[in-house]
Amino acid sequence: MVQPGTWQVKSKLIDLTIPGVPSFFVRMARGKTKVERKQILAGQGIEALLAPDPKAQCRIESQTVANGRYTQTLTCPQKKGMPMRIVRVGSYDTTGFVGQAIVTGSAPKGALRIVLDQRAIRAGA
Repeated sequence: MVQPGTWQVKSKLIDLTIPGVPSFFVRMARGKTKVERKQILAGQGIEALLAPDPKAQCRIESQTVANGRYTQTLTCPQKKGMPMRIVRVGSYDTTGFVGQAIVTGSAPKGALRIVLDQRAIRAGA
């Protein structure tokens, strides 16, 4: 179980490969962090922190959460083209999780790949 309250899931862009995107844009994007806030209720576990944002309409294809480790595979629809696939792996404890997410899919000019470092921390009651 994790402590109830407000949590932040931070995703930091480590690497980005999108054919046709100028290299200066890739360099500017690298290192940027996106923060998602989640409200965790009493009795909820790490799975609640790993749950995808409902607005993204992602579907969990597989998930294993056991013995301090997690793996998760998501499929997320796109407005155009094939769905994106996200594979997440990492470790967790009662203070949150730390891991990596690799996003793969296709862009108009070829295959794309995004690597994110992710961390969940409690932000308050």
